[in-house]
Amino acid sequence: MRILVISNLYPPHAIGGYEMRCWACVDALREKGHEVLVLTSDYKDGAVGLNGEIGVQRILKLHGFFGRPWLPIYKLYFVERANHRLLQATLDNFKPEGVHIWNMGGLTKSLLLRLQETGVPLLYDVSDHWIARSLAADVWLKWWNGAASRWGERLRHLMELTGLRALISKDVPTSPVVTIDFKNSYFCSAYLKDLTAARGYKVDSAIVIPCGVPIDKFKQKEAYGPLKRLLWVGRISEDKDPLMALRGVEALSEAGFPEITLTFFGKGQGPYAEAFSEALKKSPLGARVSLQHATQEQMANVYADYDALIFTSNWGEPFALTPLEAMASGLPVLMTPDGGGAELLEQGPIAISLRANDPAYLALALAKLANRPDHGRVMAEAARAIVKAFYEEKYIFDRIEDKLAESIAEMSLLTAANHL
Repeated sequence: MRILVISNLYPPHAIGGYEMRCWACVDALREKGHEVLVLTSDYKDGAVGLNGEIGVQRILKLHGFFGRPWLPIYKLYFVERANHRLLQATLDNFKPEGVHIWNMGGLTKSLLLRLQETGVPLLYDVSDHWIARSLAADVWLKWWNGAASRWGERLRHLMELTGLRALISKDVPTSPVVTIDFKNSYFCSAYLKDLTAARGYKVDSAIVIPCGVPIDKFKQKEAYGPLKRLLWVGRISEDKDPLMALRGVEALSEAGFPEITLTFFGKGQGPYAEAFSEALKKSPLGARVSLQHATQEQMANVYADYDALIFTSNWGEPFALTPLEAMASGLPVLMTPDGGGAELLEQGPIAISLRANDPAYLALALAKLANRPDHGRVMAEAARAIVKAFYEEKYIFDRIEDKLAESIAEMSLLTAANHL
């Protein structure tokens, strides 16, 4: 297959799990012999260099995201038009058999309308809220179709009467977001699919393909002893709620676990991250609590050195990889049933369920884990077996490859039928 992949970010210039999954999926497809070209933004992460990169075009322009300014509509038009021309040139030169669309946050959403017009098979990977919560706020399409001031309404009406809107639409489509067809999609969780459907998008025919992890790359925990070393991994932000983990472990320490330690791995910025840093300095845990940093590759060797993972997300996360990674390492997990995470907990007694924003409940759950004679070994082994059976990255990528092939085949049959 000859596949064009579109993503707002692409490693090594990346900020999260979405683009890392895209990178791994592209590599897997290439290893299977498929020709893949990545079309992504010109975003650059600091001084990270690119030497001899092949198969990636970093040319699309971002708007309003990742440090880019929000533009007035008359300036935004030129960004939108430039992206359409770049897309068309890529389609003309590469001639893909299918287009695999990942995160479009910060990118020109009207590109999706143009892609629909081409008749090239499209397949969406939907692993965050860029459709459910953000698409309706797209500045370009909202200006043409959303609520407007009295003068805005008059201007739009005038542009329609004079044919100017139709002329502009030839360069940059202006149709409502509800005309974008997402039926050929797969979601990382039923939670995210249902949320997207509730916002009015037609995704009934979409399937669920969860996120996966390369289980064999993770160092395996071998010894299970008394609960001493606790781990928290994630972004230092309010929606990840690291303060809940801190307060819960402080309560556990006061309840008779004076040797307990807690290590945070993560980064953050802004007022919350600053407040969290102050909370660490003032914590009664003292030197027993710390904040560290590690790359994704390094984290594969970190989990197994701890006694349990605390996962406290509380924002409706589509599907979190951190609990999967800990389970792949054989680490006991305590987690909030947040968003798609609840579906992981439904797999069986493979983790301890917490309550969001409830440090006292966390302390109680940790104490119960500490009193288990096996120190969580049975639960951890059951969790690893579930991850290996249903969330192994290779198996997930096989499913994505099959879905791409199916999409291309369906379009070929439809085209053939139309010519009869």
